[in-house]
Amino acid sequence: MNINNLEPKAVWKNFSNLNAVPRPSKQEERVIAFMKKFGADLNFETYEDPAGNVIIKKPATSGMEDRQTVILQSHLDMVHQKNSDTVFDFNTQGIEMLIDGDWVTANGTTLGADNGMGVAAIMALLESTDIAHPALEALFTIDEEAGMTGAMNLEKGILEGTILLNLDTEDDDEYSIGCAGGIDTNTNYSYTEEACNSGAQAYKISVTGLKGGHSGMDIILERGNANKIMNRLMANCEEYNLQIAEIDGGSLRNAIPRESFATITVNNESYLVEFEKRAKEIKAELSIQDPDVNIEIETTDKPNKVVSLKDTAAITNVLGAVYNGVFAMSQSIKGLVETSSSLARVIVKDGEFKTQSLQRSSVESGKMAIAHTVGAAFKSIGCEVVHDGSYPGWEPNPNSKILTAMVDKYKSLFGEEPKVAACHAGLECGILGERYPGLDMISFGPTIKNPHSPDEKVHIGSVEKFWKLLIDVIQDIPKK
Repeated sequence: MNINNLEPKAVWKNFSNLNAVPRPSKQEERVIAFMKKFGADLNFETYEDPAGNVIIKKPATSGMEDRQTVILQSHLDMVHQKNSDTVFDFNTQGIEMLIDGDWVTANGTTLGADNGMGVAAIMALLESTDIAHPALEALFTIDEEAGMTGAMNLEKGILEGTILLNLDTEDDDEYSIGCAGGIDTNTNYSYTEEACNSGAQAYKISVTGLKGGHSGMDIILERGNANKIMNRLMANCEEYNLQIAEIDGGSLRNAIPRESFATITVNNESYLVEFEKRAKEIKAELSIQDPDVNIEIETTDKPNKVVSLKDTAAITNVLGAVYNGVFAMSQSIKGLVETSSSLARVIVKDGEFKTQSLQRSSVESGKMAIAHTVGAAFKSIGCEVVHDGSYPGWEPNPNSKILTAMVDKYKSLFGEEPKVAACHAGLECGILGERYPGLDMISFGPTIKNPHSPDEKVHIGSVEKFWKLLIDVIQDIPKK
């Protein structure tokens, strides 16, 4: 079956059109132009603010003019990740979508359902001619995945809505009414290089096959982190005269790293025995959450330069010490991760050791505390540490009127109670609430699994369920 023949056709058609447009974070020029043309072709007021966000305003249908104006919000950018053996150019190619049973996925890359399904649903509402609705303000933000700079720099005074529906949640039976804030910790260290020991053997190590995923939503699943695994394989370097030549681990700041590649030299043959022992232990530990992890070592040509043994020890020690994973669970919301850190990127090359990590917390002080903890580890070996990209969390409002209305709507449509929760991901609602105080906000969406990884997929039936809920809510917005 063709993707465009899935129901609801209007949503899937727009999702297909959107996925034909490359849209990595911080390179959204093409998708901004695409969205502006979409609004202009409908003859609606369309505006790009100085930050690059696109706003399209659609007047209320007849008889709905006295209802509150609704802001529909999703982000235009997507995470670009692919498997190492997938030949694909995100800068020139559209996403190759596949139907796999009850799911739509992509051919070896991320799908872009996060947040493309939300964007597509808003587009379908904007172009509809038979759906009653109040005045709509479609807000398409940029750069959500790489820093939320679109939301943070959203122009003030251009929106009039009092209700905000964020369409960026990934379980069709759940409403999000709160989220974590986040901050990036970036580090840099200049190491000493030296000539490779003449008696050393060079090896390439690869860690692949991990599930990865969203470093907020999936951090509780305790999936393997390729950067931490790679470092375990190089620990106690002095014992084996092991020296790093190069490391390239992870890819994106907000994704659990799935792959890491390293070149090392060793001057002790017993290291191979130790390597196999460690690899076996790691695979056993991950047999439930990451059963497909693949750890390999092979001989390679000697590099011209390696990291000094002293700096190799410093690098491996700090990577072993730095915190990664769930740091604290919420004491007020059962099952919610409160604070976490993810070591997303590790690079050792050309005299520079660099890392990127992302700390999240639903408690502002907790966010800064874990960022300090991570930064302190790197400072202990003399790294330059920079904390930036800080954004606020979204404090839950259990007395929200739109929440009450949507819980009632869900029960009447589907005959059961929806889940109401805060999430450990970074939604833009907290930032938008600061830019436009007083907004009544809620987040919901279809079921999406494994976002930020090539295993990303969206459940077909849940898209239809999400669309039905969205239409019914829009048609029942209270009066001003």
